[in-house]
Amino acid sequence: MKIHLQFPIVLAVVLLAGASVNAQDELPFDVSVVTAFDEPWALAFLPDGRMLVTEKKGNLFIVTQDGEKSRAIGGLPDVDYGGQGGLGDIMVHPDFAETGVIYLSYVEGGVGDTRGAAVMRAVLNFTDRGGYLSDADVVWRQYPKVMGFGHYGHRLLLGPDGYLWISSGDRQKFTPAQDMQSSMGKILRLHEDGSIPDDNPFVNYIDEDPLVDDVGVYGEFWSMGHRNPLGIAFDLDGQLWCIEMGPAGGDELNRVVRGGNYGYPVVSNGDHYDGREIPDHDTRPEFLAPAAWWTPVISPGDLVVYSGELFDDWQGNLLAAGLSSQSLVRIEVRGDEAREVERYPMGARIRSVAQGPDGALWVLEDERRESQGRLLRLTPAD
Repeated sequence: MKIHLQFPIVLAVVLLAGASVNAQDELPFDVSVVTAFDEPWALAFLPDGRMLVTEKKGNLFIVTQDGEKSRAIGGLPDVDYGGQGGLGDIMVHPDFAETGVIYLSYVEGGVGDTRGAAVMRAVLNFTDRGGYLSDADVVWRQYPKVMGFGHYGHRLLLGPDGYLWISSGDRQKFTPAQDMQSSMGKILRLHEDGSIPDDNPFVNYIDEDPLVDDVGVYGEFWSMGHRNPLGIAFDLDGQLWCIEMGPAGGDELNRVVRGGNYGYPVVSNGDHYDGREIPDHDTRPEFLAPAAWWTPVISPGDLVVYSGELFDDWQGNLLAAGLSSQSLVRIEVRGDEAREVERYPMGARIRSVAQGPDGALWVLEDERRESQGRLLRLTPAD
């Protein structure tokens, strides 16, 4: 396995067996356990301060900040649960108070033993005991559906420009990340209804191979060459960032630009799990290199930009949820550059992180190994 030092973009101590982990006796925040879930995956805040929390097996709940849960929301799609797949991300439309619109990502089954990610737009209606979805419309489907149970990606984001952004993993199939006839291994930019913006970078792309059936999915693409992008966020300057799992080493934080190709699986700063080497990014300058990367890996599960005032020293920083690293990773971005500045050990696999209305951080544990699927609230330490 390759062990790399990263100069000057990322401090070398980031890679030295977790040397950047906060060595203080106490964390800079207090941790309150709010409640627990069965394989939680994502959370999002409603305008009234309550949360929507997804469980991978196909459940959606309304949850108060005191931990009271509604009954499971009705009207959800059937999900293909297994491996890394099931119900995924949840996003509340900025105009929810007027429209009631939310977005869900999930895995749906296909012909035979195939499956793929999908995104649904629907209206959430409240009842005394919870609620139900209506006016549901599938606005995007990963193409093509393939066999296997991994690397769906399917994180969701509504950007400051009003477009719908979707991260789409390579489904552990490698080459589709470079395939213009597949939406796997891409970052996608769509209108809110799933239609394709006319100014996307590959709208006018024409495949020159006469034997290839032009299915036209390339119009959706904003960038390509991604592996398993599990976090996307706009920083305070409006720049899009993506954090993704590498193979054996080489987790990446990428500054996502229009039409950019990030090289996977042609290049990576990690190697294949069977030990075969993958050429590093610096061997192929035509591909965009990550702004920061990690070996040993942090196994990022989510990404958020902090804009609150409770942790005022963190404003503008990115916060990554760490699964195998069992940590919350704070990353400073300055223009095109990024570096890990601190890592906070959480003692459990962290699946998701979100900022609450008052600036507190809300964290979901992954329910696996010693993690318990808990919802945690982080506030500045006294």
